[in-house]
Amino acid sequence: GRTPEPELWVPAQPNLLTIDVEDYFHASGLAVDRSQWDRLPGRVEYTTRLLLHILAEHDTYSTFFVLGWVADRYPQLVREIHAAGHEIASHGWHHDPVYDLAEEAFRRDVTRAKDLLEDLTGQPVFGYRAPSFTITRSNTRALETLARAGYRYDSSIYPIRRARYGDPGAPRSIHRILAPADDHDGLLEVPPSTVRILGKNAPVAGGGYFRAYPLWLTRWAIHHLNEVEDRPAVVYLHPWEIDPDQPRMPATAVNRFRHYFNLHRTEDRLRTLLGEMSFGTVRDSLGLATTLPAARRATSDRVVPATHEG
Repeated sequence: GRTPEPELWVPAQPNLLTIDVEDYFHASGLAVDRSQWDRLPGRVEYTTRLLLHILAEHDTYSTFFVLGWVADRYPQLVREIHAAGHEIASHGWHHDPVYDLAEEAFRRDVTRAKDLLEDLTGQPVFGYRAPSFTITRSNTRALETLARAGYRYDSSIYPIRRARYGDPGAPRSIHRILAPADDHDGLLEVPPSTVRILGKNAPVAGGGYFRAYPLWLTRWAIHHLNEVEDRPAVVYLHPWEIDPDQPRMPATAVNRFRHYFNLHRTEDRLRTLLGEMSFGTVRDSLGLATTLPAARRATSDRVVPATHEG
């Protein structure tokens, strides 16, 4: 039979700004072995605080998808993001591609990250974004795992075709991807932005695409989404993308180009967009409550030790 149309969700904010909080050596294209992470000079505190400064200058609030590994080592950074009024969401714990994890390992990863972030902020964590957008048609059961773990929205399904991620047939708008069930409250999907060009979905306003495309094209795409398609742009960046001075790591020529191209332009481009357009958090746009259940609030004031597990 015909697949039913998804239930679309109309957000309150014109555009959504999202930040994937990870360090430069977590990037999938660099493929730095996990055993090396603690030996490399960290830059994520500096780059994230620079982003916080830029956002404060423009009175803009963002959703920060924080990697659990980062939160474990820099708990004060998470508290600073939260204290500045931004939304804290989850990027998982170890930056493993979701399709490389068994179901139980994925459940532990997303639950562990969510619990730590909630303990650090005293606020519920509603959102999840998979490392490298690695929820695809092959592993949609992960969505049920997220819903059962208490997440209310996912932002992992990129409606494009790429070698390691993406589903070009997925809806391009925010939509309900799981209906409420006995063991969860359902799940919304917040896909990164695309525009239709020559009958295909083209990625815009995020990560490497934000750096590779000329600024006029990014601006056109966001205006097109807002004014022609009547939908918000979902913009995403990583803190390391505003850091042209980060250490250079070994990588293939292609991945080296993807990671380092135009790093020196990202900060100025971001400032330009923030000065011209309105952005907000996913949480506020979807109207999600910010009160942590009493059972979780009881643990939120305790100090969470940094375990530094590999």
